[in-house]
Amino acid sequence: MIAAIRSLPEDELRRVLNMLTDRQARELHKRWPLWAHAGQLAPPGDWRVWLIRAGRGFGKTRAGAEWVSEWARVDKNARIALVGATADDVAKVMIEGPSGVIAVARVGETVTWRASAGEVTFHSGAKGFVYSAEAPEKLRGPEHHAAWCDELAKWRRGDATWDNLTMGMRLGERPRVVVTTTPRPVKLMKRVMGLADCVETLGRTRDNPHLPDSFVGAMTGEYGATLLGRQELDGELVEDVAGALWTRRLIERVRVRGLPEVTRVVVGVDPPASIGGDACGIVAVALGADGFGYVLEDASVVGASPRGWADAVAACAEHWEADKVIAEANQGGEMVRTTLHASSVTMPVALVHASRGKVARAEPVAALYERGRVFHVGAFAALEDEMCGLVTGGGYEGPGRSPDRADALVWALTALMLGGGGERAGVVRGRPHYYDKIIGDWP
Repeated sequence: MIAAIRSLPEDELRRVLNMLTDRQARELHKRWPLWAHAGQLAPPGDWRVWLIRAGRGFGKTRAGAEWVSEWARVDKNARIALVGATADDVAKVMIEGPSGVIAVARVGETVTWRASAGEVTFHSGAKGFVYSAEAPEKLRGPEHHAAWCDELAKWRRGDATWDNLTMGMRLGERPRVVVTTTPRPVKLMKRVMGLADCVETLGRTRDNPHLPDSFVGAMTGEYGATLLGRQELDGELVEDVAGALWTRRLIERVRVRGLPEVTRVVVGVDPPASIGGDACGIVAVALGADGFGYVLEDASVVGASPRGWADAVAACAEHWEADKVIAEANQGGEMVRTTLHASSVTMPVALVHASRGKVARAEPVAALYERGRVFHVGAFAALEDEMCGLVTGGGYEGPGRSPDRADALVWALTALMLGGGGERAGVVRGRPHYYDKIIGDWP
């Protein structure tokens, strides 16, 4: 029946809904499979742990409450563990909340909540028991058929709580655990993700079609690709690499919204070694009148032809009215200069030669960040991931084979703030119309 209703055209669906009595309409509203999006329905297979790792507003809590409630309907003798960061979180979110087990009960079902005893009795007679991750010893001994664990990444004594819970999951033929959480790079999260019998559902805030567009738009506009946005909205597990030159916390600390008066703009370029291979790193950086550096844009391109990525350099330089392009000469810098000439871009091009490794070149630039001398005007997820993958000692543990975007950033900031302007590779015809903005001579 539900499948038939879902398949109706919109006008026919409205006609059918208008024919329902109030009781029928309430009952239909409670029929979860009719309204759930794909990420909220339990996956098939012989899994033991279902991890819903998603952003806020994805519908994790509703999915957990519905899964628990359905288990209680099927097994009237079920003993279900309800585990949260605190007992108060379990009560206010998992039980009493707008998407908790009381709210999702079907028409005619009763759910009795005895807060003083920390116990929920479902309509079938199945029982749910409240546990807090702050008191893992309470889970030592009790046995359960099923468990719902909410916001695992917030559990203060998470490992002990998880161990005690899983050791008690031994009732019935196939005990199961559902975990609903916004990810954080904590040890327990990685433990659960690595379980052989764990299946994951990943999701973003914007994947929930029932959220108001205004809310999704506001959240995306406010947090975008920042660390907080990637974690809390996109459900990404973003973590730091041991020994990295840049940390996520450091980059968040230097993120700003506004741009002061600018005195110079340069575009750093790290050309790819081959056509269709690594990205061409293209990063625009400004020097403010306050003496600080400001990262303006990551305009890097992947898989482009020499003409294609050089045109992208030209477009970025023209957009920001750049005073200079800094290009690595080791592999293709001459192509950048040639294409900029062909595009009639009126600015100097300087070629720099890489005599040291990428990490060694990056270390002085990372020191500028540590001293609060460089800021990011907005968020640049791909660039920042590469920066956080550069490891002291010469290693790279970020995405892709090579930190091309980060290298372009390093070339630009070195030229702008550390005197590494490279060799003049030819000044093209005439002066740019914004020449008066340039203060002093280039090194």
